[in-house]
Amino acid sequence: MEKYFAESELIINGDGSIFHLHVKPEQLADKVILVGDPGRVALVASHFESKECEVESREFRTVTGMYKGKRISVVSTGIGCDNIDIVVNELDALANIDFKTRTEKKEKRSLTLVRVGTCGGLQPYTPAGTFIASEKSIGFDGLLNFYAGRNDVCDLKFEEAFTKHMNWNKQLCAPYVIDANKDLIDRIAGDDMVRGVTIACGGFFGPQGRELRIPLADPHQNEKIMAFEYNGYKITNFEMESSALAGLAALMGHKAMTCCMVIANRVAKSANTGYKGTIDNLIEEVLERI
Repeated sequence: MEKYFAESELIINGDGSIFHLHVKPEQLADKVILVGDPGRVALVASHFESKECEVESREFRTVTGMYKGKRISVVSTGIGCDNIDIVVNELDALANIDFKTRTEKKEKRSLTLVRVGTCGGLQPYTPAGTFIASEKSIGFDGLLNFYAGRNDVCDLKFEEAFTKHMNWNKQLCAPYVIDANKDLIDRIAGDDMVRGVTIACGGFFGPQGRELRIPLADPHQNEKIMAFEYNGYKITNFEMESSALAGLAALMGHKAMTCCMVIANRVAKSANTGYKGTIDNLIEEVLERI
């Protein structure tokens, strides 16, 4: 029996677009670049030879166009794994649900999803300006734990080693470890990006070990993170979206990865706030390789 998606579960706007993104199925390309900052959509789209649509709703901006013979959509997600949950589910719905019948399409469409963003480096060899491709992501956000099949796509032995090393606080969400799509990593990262392990945090301050006026529950969290090593892997950087993107994509049958430019190094305690011109180099590399 075909699964029917009720109006309350799949909300479709009156113009036939998906609820949050306001994008229509025919406006979505198979190749999608995801950026956090809505303002960065225009920067990515400035490289397109032509644009077929521009849509804006809340923090979500979408432009679909052509780049050197490739049809590409660029979509802003805003900050955090909660927003990634909205964006990836709605992109998948646009690709794989018939909006007229509200049923799943028989022939599935696999999207290529590449997040381009910024991050904080956690190792001496990831100074500001480094491009890091997230080969693995550790989710501190807990998002994937709400979905069936979570254990089938996660690296459970890595999770066990990490939680034991950290003496994980049971009051926190259970962390999950998820791989990016290997073929996509090989294509996008090439031989000039650091292939790393990225922690996706549920916040910018306390969850990433930043202390302002409120003391941290674990003041040694970052020291333990930087010292962790498993099967040759070390944790390279903090950001806030990679785990949910890779995890949801794996469950849905899409290809996904994250690549970020380091704008702050937590070891050196240095930051570059004037990074906006430099990140265009990363955008161009992704456009060429996606």
